Amino acid sequence: MSKSLQAIRGMNDILPEQTPLWRYFEGTVARLLDNYGYKQIRMPIVEFTELFKRSIGEVTDIVEKEMYTFEDRNGDSLTLRPEGTAACVRAVLEHGLTGGGQPQKLWYIGPMFRHERPQKGRYRQFHQIGLEVFNLDGPDIDAELIVLTWRLWGQLGIRDSVKLELNSLGTSESRGRYRVALVEYLSAHLDKLDEDSQRRLKTNPLRVLDTKNADTQAVLVNAPKMADYLDDESRTHFEGLKARLDAAGIPYVINPKLVRGLDYYSKTVFEWVTDKLGAQGTVCAGGRYDGLVEQMGGKPTTGVGFAMGIERLILLLETLGQVPEEISRQVDVYLCAFGEAAELAALALSEKVRDQLPNLRLQINAGAGSFKSQFKKADKSGALYALILGEDELAQQVIGFKPLRGQGEQQNIAFDALAAHLATCVVQG
Repeated sequence: MSKSLQAIRGMNDILPEQTPLWRYFEGTVARLLDNYGYKQIRMPIVEFTELFKRSIGEVTDIVEKEMYTFEDRNGDSLTLRPEGTAACVRAVLEHGLTGGGQPQKLWYIGPMFRHERPQKGRYRQFHQIGLEVFNLDGPDIDAELIVLTWRLWGQLGIRDSVKLELNSLGTSESRGRYRVALVEYLSAHLDKLDEDSQRRLKTNPLRVLDTKNADTQAVLVNAPKMADYLDDESRTHFEGLKARLDAAGIPYVINPKLVRGLDYYSKTVFEWVTDKLGAQGTVCAGGRYDGLVEQMGGKPTTGVGFAMGIERLILLLETLGQVPEEISRQVDVYLCAFGEAAELAALALSEKVRDQLPNLRLQINAGAGSFKSQFKKADKSGALYALILGEDELAQQVIGFKPLRGQGEQQNIAFDALAAHLATCVVQG
């Protein structure tokens, strides 16, 4: 017997009962970004592999271990995008969106792909919303990115469950000086480092700071601090960011070990973390990457951005019980019609109501059926009210109106008064 077809491990279906929460979350973010003046951009999910090697860095875990890379029929090496910033920068360069120093405030949404060990909140196909800002170099735009996420957490009801961590990585020059000091210190304690940190010491030593190994963390207590190697420009920038967050009343903690996992970051880096999801604690992260555009072949262009993981934020909303009750109901009104003539009238009447109440979620029974079977489907739909149209109602040009979720007697409503009645009961009630 052939093996039954199923999804690839770590690449999940999002089922109909789950999508209302996804749509609520995505819609909330999209409206917020519209209000802050960000414009959406949509990039392909497949790019040339070289794009990610040049941007992320060949000695990062993503490029070394996690990318889905393959050759197409032309022999070109292609990769399913593991993150969105590199693809966005490529699009900005290709289409000249930052020409003449023009600022751009962009956002995108979609799936990303990394070959990791699947676990709750971390999948091989995962979804992100990302923001990227170009040609604005002051701490004010760094602050705006953090302020708007703070507002988002408030709209979602999760502010009390997330914490902002900040750090500055300085310029590439100051980071280079720090790297030398860190390697010298860690090399003197090589026997106390875990195997992964010993490997990173030779390739990407700043990532040792991000280790979860307790023994290595103990060694890092007395390691050199990035703050001691910051150049004046980076220090001034970081102080400006903190001053703006203080002015906005946004709490934060300085985490000197926060380095992020990608080579292109400089100056500001930040993460929003939670302790409500176990080990998978980061729900949104980003920072400044002022050298990336030039590194990818463009003119010197400053950049800053972040990405938030949709799966983790959905999980956080569910864990905290912050799923709005109304989004689980996908139908407001269910219309039951009995007989051919009533079905025809129901179709015409429902379209008139939709013209007048475009936000009303009105479902007409399909497949005919007895009074009992149609009412059973009406109740199962989750609708607040049922409308009933049979031969008697049709003759009187009225429709039965019956509450399904509470008190109230059935009553008859005239066809021409139905929309106004529904507006009172459903749209406003």
